[in-house]
Amino acid sequence: MNTAFTPHQTLEDMASPPEPHFQAPLRPPPLPDLDPDDPPGDLALRDALLDSRQRWRDLVTMAADLVYETDVWGRIVLLLPDTVLGWPAGTLINQPAELLLADTDGLSSFNPFRITAPVRRRRAWFRRPDGSSVCVAIAASPLFDSEGRIIGTRGLGQDVTEQDGHDARIASALRRCELLDHILWHMRQEVLAERMMRSALEALVAALGAEGCAVVDMLGDGVAPAIMHHIGMPQPEILHTAMTLLEGDDLEPSQAIAVGGRRVMVCPSRQRYGEQAGFVLWRDPAACDWDEDELALAGSATGIIRVILEHDAIQREMAFQARTDSLTGLLNRRAFLDEVSRRADRLEREDLPATMMFVDLDHFKALNDYYGHDVGDEALCIVAGLLRETFRPTDLVARFGGDEFAIWMDGADELTAAERAEGLCVNAPAALGHLTEGDAKPLSMSIGIATRWPAQDEDIDTLIHRADQAMYQVKRGGRGHWRVSRAERLA
Repeated sequence: MNTAFTPHQTLEDMASPPEPHFQAPLRPPPLPDLDPDDPPGDLALRDALLDSRQRWRDLVTMAADLVYETDVWGRIVLLLPDTVLGWPAGTLINQPAELLLADTDGLSSFNPFRITAPVRRRRAWFRRPDGSSVCVAIAASPLFDSEGRIIGTRGLGQDVTEQDGHDARIASALRRCELLDHILWHMRQEVLAERMMRSALEALVAALGAEGCAVVDMLGDGVAPAIMHHIGMPQPEILHTAMTLLEGDDLEPSQAIAVGGRRVMVCPSRQRYGEQAGFVLWRDPAACDWDEDELALAGSATGIIRVILEHDAIQREMAFQARTDSLTGLLNRRAFLDEVSRRADRLEREDLPATMMFVDLDHFKALNDYYGHDVGDEALCIVAGLLRETFRPTDLVARFGGDEFAIWMDGADELTAAERAEGLCVNAPAALGHLTEGDAKPLSMSIGIATRWPAQDEDIDTLIHRADQAMYQVKRGGRGHWRVSRAERLA
């Protein structure tokens, strides 16, 4: 702004007129003074002129928040209405007009009091007596003398601060709607939650000018947060700042500066399934802070991120249930066979053996008939627990159906499997004994073992058949022990 005025100056400080910035001072002549004894026509003309001026004043005052006229020195010679933007108009007459302009921190701003051609709807920032700023739409024109020299300005203005704020809010809302529409459109093109999330995060990064974005599990492993999804990998200092912001109960977006200067924003998300997550965005240190509009935009996207996370949780639960026996939590038959086929190919390439074991719970039908299905279900759950304790986490343990269980041991031969089987045969009666204190027959295990050796031309179905036949031989031989089915090994 081309003025030396600062908000600390007073009207008295600026009472001395500056050097004129126009050509020469010229004033329009005043209306002539008429004597009451003048002819009636002259008096009527004067009354008409006065009435015309009053009409002009009334109409202009009703149509504008500011009406002004300045002289050649840039001083206010006319100011309407009586109170202009909070200023008493009478105190500003003969004062520099630029007194009304707001400080714009050295940035270029339109000065309606220094124009050389007519302007319409130009926005200028004025200041109120309390120091606040107001945006005024100006229509103004320079005043010329008979020789074409500028002798001042005349203009009017209307306060558009509230309208501009309203327009800005509408623009911000539209921007958020466009982003949400973009994310939802991409979500509809995908089925898997992983791809839905990637589309949403890519849209967020692009809309907010971020370097990257990540969805984190706020609980993690109890030591560090777990990164669930990401566009660009966040550095440790970014995650540390994000987790600090996520520790509170506030669900609104917030921001901070991480070590190294990157601008970090986090948006918490509480899911209906109990998981606590949030997404974090970060910017280059040279970038500016996140503004209110960007925080609001990210907050609007939080709902969609939450929906995707819940959709992901549902998909994972459905996948788990499709592969899991609902009673024992072990793999079901289909999931077991699918995984065995995949592992068998790998072990063949690595030239390693694998062993299949079949376990049948002896006298289970009698237990069900005598005590009922609730006790039978308890027995199956105890067996499942024994199997988990006996075998390695990398081994496959499944309930095939009824009281039959299957185990696959990577890289193990029949001797290792026999050791595990002996332990089960010893421990099972003790673990299950409290269920058969009445007349029901005691529970035990019959176990069949079959090993698949490298380069042995034997498919999985044949291996399963051998283990199953070995188990039935145990049942026919008295139950409660184990047996190995040995296939002929090729040299």
